Amino acid sequence: MIDVGGTEGGVRLRAPRHRVARRAVLWWSCQAASRVVVLLAAVGFGAWWSPFPNRALVIALIVLGVLGIGYVTVMPWWRYRVHRWETTESAVYTAAGWLSREWRVAPMSRIQTVDTARGPLQRALGLSSVTVTTASAAGPLTIDGLERDVAADLAERLTRTTQATPGDAT
Repeated sequence: MIDVGGTEGGVRLRAPRHRVARRAVLWWSCQAASRVVVLLAAVGFGAWWSPFPNRALVIALIVLGVLGIGYVTVMPWWRYRVHRWETTESAVYTAAGWLSREWRVAPMSRIQTVDTARGPLQRALGLSSVTVTTASAAGPLTIDGLERDVAADLAERLTRTTQATPGDAT
């Protein structure tokens, strides 16, 4: 393991331990399906309203349909496999992505705000997202697909820990 900052009490770089809620797969599947439906509708509309038979659009519609089914089927499970999170007394760890993976560590002393968000579909599935804003040019850390109670507990715990952690979060 690498010790950030070169001190004994530094943040240890390691993979996060906790998975997101299994219901996140359904949430990501619904998001993916809506994207595929919109794309197929746009291409289908173009093929239908074309003044002359356009086989290229029909072929594109079929190819996009097959790829879309693969995307809706594989992507949510892959994301579930990759997405991880963990908090310790000294840092927040996240791993996310499905095509390109992102692994981030935010020391508690750098955290500025902690927010939770729940869209309509997330509310229906009992899920939430937690966003941890830090003094970093890389932007906030987001943990998607947490159970509502876990997210609320995490936000409360992070807020308590960051208030008790010395530093100016800049």
